[in-house]
Amino acid sequence: MNSAMKKHMVSAGRRYLANLTAVFGVVVCLSILGAATAPADMPNACPVDGCEVKIVSVARAGQELEVTFSSNFKPDVSKNHFHVWWGENYTVEQVGRNAEPVHGVKQGRWHRHDDYPVYITQGAASTTVRGDAVTLCVSAADRNHNILDTAIYHCINAGDEL
Repeated sequence: MNSAMKKHMVSAGRRYLANLTAVFGVVVCLSILGAATAPADMPNACPVDGCEVKIVSVARAGQELEVTFSSNFKPDVSKNHFHVWWGENYTVEQVGRNAEPVHGVKQGRWHRHDDYPVYITQGAASTTVRGDAVTLCVSAADRNHNILDTAIYHCINAGDEL
């Protein structure tokens, strides 16, 4: 093998390694970016426009309901989390510890939790305590169980699943 061929092979080998390294770098970057947007890695902090949670679907689960949520933060009961309640029984102002002192209304009953994205109704959100209510609601609350923003909540008619 002459020196020109050796140079060509070394050059081709270096280009191959450079391309392989670049591809590997892209794969690593995409993996990191993908992982950062996964629900398990979402921050618990509220975005500038506030913590928001919505009910995506409701399905029968034995005597209770299986609720699927969509949220712009990861709930944690010791921090920002969800309050679920029956809409005909209480208003959003009533489902936090700040009901009486801040909103001047009698405090109602809700179930606090951080199950995400799937939650099974229980406690004050159980189907067994709803009475005639068919509207299931959710809102974000802080570590002290105060509703973060009474203008940001979501309700859905769950009557077809009851």
